[in-house]
Amino acid sequence: MDNNINSFEEPNVVSTLKETDKKCPSCGGTMDFDPSTGGLTCPYCGHQEAIEKKVETTEGSNGTVNYNDKAIEHKLEEAENIENCDWGIKTKTVICKSCGAESVYDINEISAVCPYCGSNQVMEASDQNTIAPDGVIPFKIDQKEAGNRFIAWIKKKFFAPKAAKESAKAGKFQGIYLPYWTFDANTHSTYSAEYGIDRTETDKDGKSETVTDWYWTNGTYDEFIDDELVCGSTQHDEKMLRGLEPYHTGDNVLYKPEYVAGFGAERYSIGIKEAWKKAKERIQSHLKSKISDKVRTDHFADHVRSLSVDTSFADMTYKYLLLPVWISSFKYKDKVYQFMVNGETGKVSGKSPVSAIRVILTILVVIAVIALIWFLLNMKG
Repeated sequence: MDNNINSFEEPNVVSTLKETDKKCPSCGGTMDFDPSTGGLTCPYCGHQEAIEKKVETTEGSNGTVNYNDKAIEHKLEEAENIENCDWGIKTKTVICKSCGAESVYDINEISAVCPYCGSNQVMEASDQNTIAPDGVIPFKIDQKEAGNRFIAWIKKKFFAPKAAKESAKAGKFQGIYLPYWTFDANTHSTYSAEYGIDRTETDKDGKSETVTDWYWTNGTYDEFIDDELVCGSTQHDEKMLRGLEPYHTGDNVLYKPEYVAGFGAERYSIGIKEAWKKAKERIQSHLKSKISDKVRTDHFADHVRSLSVDTSFADMTYKYLLLPVWISSFKYKDKVYQFMVNGETGKVSGKSPVSAIRVILTILVVIAVIALIWFLLNMKG
């Protein structure tokens, strides 16, 4: 049988990259990426090795050569040939180059560990519509630190029951690289709005009231959008993922399989067309907020209403990154609460139990404070 599995004709067969498995020179074990060192570490004997930085060259103007060690931006207008992200299959077979065992994985996985010999498997899909990641932000937070960040996070949850804070222990962590699209664009917006300025009027009885005078304004606003993030996975809670942001996307490195060795990774299931649509919606919401702030500042206004914004986009670019996430959960009163930890910054996002008693007491305190303020104001009157 041919050892090159690329020669197989089955559409759901993919290959592992040769450089995926780095064998330990001391004991022969398979080495994993180590967030604490940024290199490879053997989990059996502790031997460590650095990862040689990948550099790509591109031809610049006047025949110059540019050396790039970060993900390169691609023109969005040239992305038509990778719009299709429906591979037509739900699973795929991977043959381990170390021991020859066959394993079946979910179609969107691009990294796994062989259950038979423990070798790292970073998969190279045979489907032509699958593109390799441009770059990766390696894990900087290890599993132990992720657990510590979780404990600190749950203790700060005001409405969480005291018993939950004292007993919560994270379950088994899963380190995974999630697919993200990032978008850059120059934006030019024209806007119109009304802004309001408050003034105080006093009637003949000496009672004062606030009156708002409204004025019309218009103008333009320009902003360069850098690395607007859109997760390319549909497998996770979007709100929870947004809570992990920001990532320092400028700190990415060119993709090498060594960075995902020992971790899970997903391929994107949201294509560029859909991702760009989501990015535009978020960018437009961001611009509307910025323009509202601009109107307030420019006119020393107290209010803004009837804001209308028309935005044009130019010089749009994208790149495909893998971003690190620790996923885990904890159990409280027979209910499971999932949470995530940003594998680069340690920021935690997730769900926690809520104490009904604490919520009720807080509401009662707020009502009491409002009532006291009202009473004191009426006593003065």
